Parts: sequence; C-alpha cells; structure tokens
Amino acid sequence: MTKLGLIYLLLIGAIYLVCWRKSPDKTVSSLRTGATALVKLLPLLLAIFALVGLLQEFVPQTLIEEQLGATGGWHSVLIGGGLGAIAMGPPVAAFPLAGSLLNAGALPAAVAAFIVAWVSVGLISLPFEITIFGVRYALLRNGLTFLTALLIGWLIGMVI
Repeated sequence: MTKLGLIYLLLIGAIYLVCWRKSPDKTVSSLRTGATALVKLLPLLLAIFALVGLLQEFVPQTLIEEQLGATGGWHSVLIGGGLGAIAMGPPVAAFPLAGSLLNAGALPAAVAAFIVAWVSVGLISLPFEITIFGVRYALLRNGLTFLTALLIGWLIGMVI
C-alpha cells in the first residue's frame, strides 16, 4: 500500500469513528453500502488491472514511446485523445491504464487527453446518444468535447 493510500484509509477510518459516535446505525448502513459497491466493482477492477498487466507485458514500451511519447508531439496528444474516445467503462478505470501509459513513456499531455476523452467523449455509445438527442447534438457534443480533451492535454503538457 502506498503512503498516500494509507493516509487516505486512516482518514476515512477516523471519519467512520466520528460517525459511529453520532449514529451507529447509519454508520453500519454506510459500511454495507460501501461493501456492496465494492462487490459490484470488483470484477471490473480485476479486469482493468489484468488489462494493465497485458498492456505492460505485450505492448512494447517502444511502441508507446513512439506513438504517445515526446517525439510525437501533437500526434501523441491526438492518439491519446482518440484512444480515450473509443475506450469504454467507468472513469475510475481510466486511471490505472493512464498510469501504465505514463510509466511506459507516454507524454503527460497525451495521457491527459486520454483521460478527459475517456470521461467525456462517447464514440462507442454515439449511436444510442443519436437516438436520444439527435444527430446534430450528439455529433456536436462529441466533437467539441474531443477538441476540449485535446486542448486540456495540450495545456497540461505546457504546465508539466
């Protein structure tokens, strides 16, 4: 466990102790809710970590450096955003993959574009979005959020 994870766990434990003193019933209910959420998310988390392992073992680091690294510039940010746009799953799943990409030599700008696009662009769900909101709205929303993901990646690249 990382130092930050331990600090977070201790802080949450202290909050639960305070809540227990105020209302033991609500605290138990809260713990049950958290345990239920963990059980529901556990298969997804295991799959994501397995995917990270596959990425680390079967995708050559040189490929990640070439496509998402410093030599690619805007091309890297565009690919990162594109990968995020076609990815599917809850936002929490993006972070382990993003960390793996960073460790393999991807630019922070490309990884930022990946995360923002994952959260905001929905190319996989686009047909469903079109049926609900219409073609114009769905394409405009996805296009603007994709451009925003690239802009955020570029801005983060300037800062880091």
